[in-house]
Amino acid sequence: MTQAITVEESRELDDKTINKIGIPSLVLMERAGLKIYENMLDNKDLDLSNVLILAGTGNNGGDGLVVARLLATYGYQVSILTVGNPDHASEDHLAQARICNYYQIPKVFMNADFNKFTTLVDALFGSGLSRNVGGDFATVIDKANASTAKIHAIDIPSGLNGDTGEVMGTAIKATSTSTVAYPKVGMLKDQAKPYTGKIYVDDIGIYRGNAFENE
Repeated sequence: MTQAITVEESRELDDKTINKIGIPSLVLMERAGLKIYENMLDNKDLDLSNVLILAGTGNNGGDGLVVARLLATYGYQVSILTVGNPDHASEDHLAQARICNYYQIPKVFMNADFNKFTTLVDALFGSGLSRNVGGDFATVIDKANASTAKIHAIDIPSGLNGDTGEVMGTAIKATSTSTVAYPKVGMLKDQAKPYTGKIYVDDIGIYRGNAFENE
């Protein structure tokens, strides 16, 4: 049976892996991005001919930027829409943004027509969302859901509560989701199923014990 963790357990495991074991957070981000990219290639429900990354300014968005770079370097058409205050961007996000700038990956803005893209990658929020979605984030989520594009979510569909599976105002309705290390308990609730779609569980080197145990 698939094991699941709470949002707090997820934070604790991240902290242990980075600060106690000593695997740098940027290494974990690179591993996550590669796994997510591979999941997207594996999912034949996704048309990757024109992809838009919806990136928040935290580390979830940083994962999305890794995916953007991998798609670009393998010849896929990809663009990036960054949502949120750039002054609040995480260090790892900024590092990935600089790499994307080097590769000259195109950027789009809020007024972009989402219908011209075949797949959207939801990298807006991670599993730690604690309040209802509002502002530009809510606008982008609703616009994504209303578009003709399929959506692949990173870690958890943005707007879904990682512990309860409840919608925090509005939430991404994903075709598929790549969740990092372990599913979050809320993702496995019945009410979350219309939002998560097919769930991939990605081993990036974060474990509760000292070995991979998510069977």
